[in-house]
Amino acid sequence: MIKELIYSYAKIFAGLVIFAVAFTCFFLPYQLVTGGVSGISAFIYYTTGFHASYSYFIINFLLMMVGLYTLGWRFCLRTLIATVVATFLIEIIQQHFMTVVGPDGQEHLRRIIGDQRFMAAVIGGMLEGAGLSMVFLAGGSTGGTDIIVLTVNKYRDMSLGHIMLCIDVFIVGLSWFIYHDMETLVTCYIALFISINAVDYVVNSARQSVQFTIISDKWEEIAQGVSDKANRGVTILNGEGWYSKEKRNVLLIMAKKQESRIIFQLIRFIDPKAFVTMSNVEGVFGEGFDKIKKG
Repeated sequence: MIKELIYSYAKIFAGLVIFAVAFTCFFLPYQLVTGGVSGISAFIYYTTGFHASYSYFIINFLLMMVGLYTLGWRFCLRTLIATVVATFLIEIIQQHFMTVVGPDGQEHLRRIIGDQRFMAAVIGGMLEGAGLSMVFLAGGSTGGTDIIVLTVNKYRDMSLGHIMLCIDVFIVGLSWFIYHDMETLVTCYIALFISINAVDYVVNSARQSVQFTIISDKWEEIAQGVSDKANRGVTILNGEGWYSKEKRNVLLIMAKKQESRIIFQLIRFIDPKAFVTMSNVEGVFGEGFDKIKKG
């Protein structure tokens, strides 16, 4: 239990580092506005100079009160920790690594890849999506509109990326009223599109499940091995060969895709001659997998 908790928080921290790097190194210096609270914080920073990390924390704290009611105190505890860590990382990176003093004596953020704004949007979107995915999969949240996204996803079986899209498209669209520049607006939407698709790709890949159908003379040993080593249930079906008329037991196993390697190793060790099929499944709901939600 403790080991799993440590691993979970380590995964959240790694995701937050990636998210903070994307925001402070590729979005802020190039005046790219993305969705969520980070996008709102960017608005405030560009128009007033108020530290993005401060506004990020204040807005998150207010939204966290909503999350406390809808998602519970355990989720909010992780969110609070993640918000504090993200705020700290953004402030440290922005002030100590990205801020430089120009010839005019004014502070500004360095552009680490020159004036390649489009490339900054691509890299930033990929990093942000990867970072958010790691946090989501570990059961955490970067706060802000993530709380709204996860609240809706808790009661409706909707894609995380699609919910984010509805909220973030509106936030990014507000950048038009600040810049009045179509190129900037389109570049921001490109960064948003990349980030959202990265979230969906990583999250859906991690949740992907597979179905095994196994025919073997040593079906009992395989079933016991899968139960003990892979910690997955096994369903035994009664089968009969059409040509031989021989009655055989067929094992049906549902597992996460990352668990397939363990199951294949067990089968190869117990019965290398076993007949095995593996197929991807669109979704698996129930004990040990995703919960059934309202459509």
